[in-house]
Amino acid sequence: MKRLESIELFSGGGGLALGLHAAGFRHRALYEWNASAVETLRYNQGMGHPSLKSCNITRADVRDVDFQKYRGVDLVAGGPPCQPFSMGGKAAGMNDVRDMFPQAIRAVAEAQPRAFIFENVRGLLRPAFSNYVEYIRLQMEFPEFPVSDNVSWDQNLARLERHKERVGKTSIGLRYRVHVHQANAADYGVPQHRHRVFFIGFRSDIVTDWSFPQPTHNGPLSWKTLAEAIGDLPQPSDKAPKNWPNHILQPGARAYAGHTGSPLDRPAKALKAGAHGVPGGENMILYPDGSVRYLSVRESARVQTFPDDYVFLGSWTESMRQLGNAVPVKLAEIVGRSVAQALSGHRSRIRQLSGDEAL
Repeated sequence: MKRLESIELFSGGGGLALGLHAAGFRHRALYEWNASAVETLRYNQGMGHPSLKSCNITRADVRDVDFQKYRGVDLVAGGPPCQPFSMGGKAAGMNDVRDMFPQAIRAVAEAQPRAFIFENVRGLLRPAFSNYVEYIRLQMEFPEFPVSDNVSWDQNLARLERHKERVGKTSIGLRYRVHVHQANAADYGVPQHRHRVFFIGFRSDIVTDWSFPQPTHNGPLSWKTLAEAIGDLPQPSDKAPKNWPNHILQPGARAYAGHTGSPLDRPAKALKAGAHGVPGGENMILYPDGSVRYLSVRESARVQTFPDDYVFLGSWTESMRQLGNAVPVKLAEIVGRSVAQALSGHRSRIRQLSGDEAL
């Protein structure tokens, strides 16, 4: 069977890309602006990592990319910058210049994929952003709807709501069935409490019946712990062991109010990128005796379920920023596999119908 094809925006260090490749997608192109993240992607591609084979990796501002050349691709995916909606930031939301959801929607409108996957932080679902989330969702449902630059976003929301009421369930033009779902990565076998929001859409004429994957590790007794994730690694030192890239000790960890590290017998706290460096508490181990130390980059990669042969370039702070912004590879694979199965099922039905007609 022909492999499904995808393009990705805001690729970062590659978590979503690796997961989607494992789920059955072949990447035609990855777009990312951060120079260190692009170096990481290109380095691993040069080392022959299968998830990035034959993929065009481009450092670009997505606002300058013409997505029409990918018209009809199976999947458009990406993680628009989360800082506008993060609980740890200013939460300026739609008023933040880093809000790139409009570009994600433009990519869908131009590429007209069979499906899309976009993810972001759970802070997006707080009450203050509820109307804006509905605005995003409706734009994704009707990506060709002519949003006006002459009125505010909430006025455009009202226009979209009237448009949906007017067309009802009819499929006029390009339309998607959009699912919005929050998931805790720990419920899917990731050794980390990481809540992400997914916007998943299928072209309305292709997939009509789909639901978000059910948890595989639901509850404390089945969650994977930090100790299970990193227990076989040697203790980091000031020089990385030959067989363990990125496994260098970062000194200076200390606990203080609200930053106490992750106990070994539970899933780790969500790794965070930090606006001005790396927050201490989310990226430290808390030992039973109360002492703490920073997770090495390799240990953090384990927490994010990256493979051990995947190398991160840049300083410790920059590597941790890439990891703190990443989607856990395993969660991306599980979500991606469910989407791939839905798309492949439609392909099979089309082939079957074509065969029946030939008879």
